[in-house]
Amino acid sequence: MPFVVGENCIKCKYTDCVEVCPVDCFYEGPNFLVIHPDECIDCALCEPECPAGAIFSEDELPEDQQVYLELNSELSEVWPNITEAKTPAEDAEKWDGIKGKLEYLER
Repeated sequence: MPFVVGENCIKCKYTDCVEVCPVDCFYEGPNFLVIHPDECIDCALCEPECPAGAIFSEDELPEDQQVYLELNSELSEVWPNITEAKTPAEDAEKWDGIKGKLEYLER
């Protein structure tokens, strides 16, 4: 069962998770990261590394974030792979914990 990047990553985009992924299954968009569900090996190393708490195992994805399961699958097919940590968004701390950020997702 793959891991999923949820809403709180939008406009934060911390990349601590990328550094620990043994199979490089993260993909990067303008203001969000996703996990390719077919590449994820369920190692669970990324989940505790996310400062924003935005990574969930598929079976623990909150009900109000089920749309992110499909978004991770869809966007991982078109966004470039990311394998090294980068500086988070300049205002990441401001956006951390804000609800209803889907409208701010940049494709």
